[in-house]
Amino acid sequence: MKIVADNKIPFLRGVLEPFAKVEYFSGKDITADKVKDADALIVRTRTKCDAGLLEGSKVKFIATATIGFDHIDAAYCKSKNINWTNAPGCNSGSVMQYIASALMHLSDKYNFSFSEKTIGIIGVGNVGTKVAYMASVLGMQVLLNDPPRERKEGKSKFVSLDEIQAKADIISFHVPLNHTGIDKSFHLFNHDFLDKIKPGTIILNSSRGEVVSRDVLKNGLKSKKVQASVLDVWENEPDIDLELLDIIDIATPHIAGYSADGKANGTSMSVQAISKFFGLALNNWSVQNIPKTSNKKFTINCKELLTEEVLKKAIQSSYDILEDDKRLRKSTINFEEQRGNYPLRREFHAYTPELVDGTGDFEQKIKLLGFNNIIKPYKTI
Repeated sequence: MKIVADNKIPFLRGVLEPFAKVEYFSGKDITADKVKDADALIVRTRTKCDAGLLEGSKVKFIATATIGFDHIDAAYCKSKNINWTNAPGCNSGSVMQYIASALMHLSDKYNFSFSEKTIGIIGVGNVGTKVAYMASVLGMQVLLNDPPRERKEGKSKFVSLDEIQAKADIISFHVPLNHTGIDKSFHLFNHDFLDKIKPGTIILNSSRGEVVSRDVLKNGLKSKKVQASVLDVWENEPDIDLELLDIIDIATPHIAGYSADGKANGTSMSVQAISKFFGLALNNWSVQNIPKTSNKKFTINCKELLTEEVLKKAIQSSYDILEDDKRLRKSTINFEEQRGNYPLRREFHAYTPELVDGTGDFEQKIKLLGFNNIIKPYKTI
């Protein structure tokens, strides 16, 4: 048995070798010649799994260690009886942490309180659900838009796109990329969308670059219809629009879901899927011993702070999104290298906040965000 795998998928080396010959290549170097005699592939979004790659190959199964799967030609795979799986929800906690850090910086930069703001979440799957929950913990009003879920579950939880455009101060996109159909999301943020939003709206996109038209977003920012924007994903990445880069507030190289925890989840789900398909003995395998961060414990002096300020300090102590922004602005030409060699980032649950002069409300709110290992508040003498 032969498996071809992306060499940037972490924690994978050595796991499948007892059962198969495993060859590792960079995502862009996984070519038709390399996969022609492979039984299975483990890929990321940079490997386009279509006829150009798969025609005439022995491939029976593809596992992508990512939430997104628009790089897999599902119709072609079905026609060739090639099974495939993605890793839904694997990095949802990581993206939630990313959006939380972005909101912290925007709040500081534009001097607003979360209790004053309404956020519209477009796409309420694994990621959007966690982002909505986090926003509610921060005290924001939350509007949810998800037509596929609304058709299945009814309208009670959801609002129309028109309502989000009319009422939301902040809009965050968490949709899959669909080029056609009733749930088309390609250029969902277009001229019509821009016309309908409130002046001064903040736009965040961590889903797929093509969901937001770069030209329309530039127009919105230049006209001030859009007050601020955060982009983790870009049209035509890694060849990103430098003019757009210069005018948005936070820019990162498609790493919102790149926490070590999210990567470990994606790898675990991919290995388990291959094991189940081929009858290996790894159905319950998962990554163990994820590296610990050097700043696992941090202290917050809560004296005279509001709850929102304590939450900001906790979030920023676990992850400062501006470090990723600085790296991208310093060098856009190594976009892919920044993704492949992304620094260790752990999610909220891996940290231990120590609250000095903290109240029970502070502790409860921080726990709700996912910081589980809190040192009990105490009073200074």
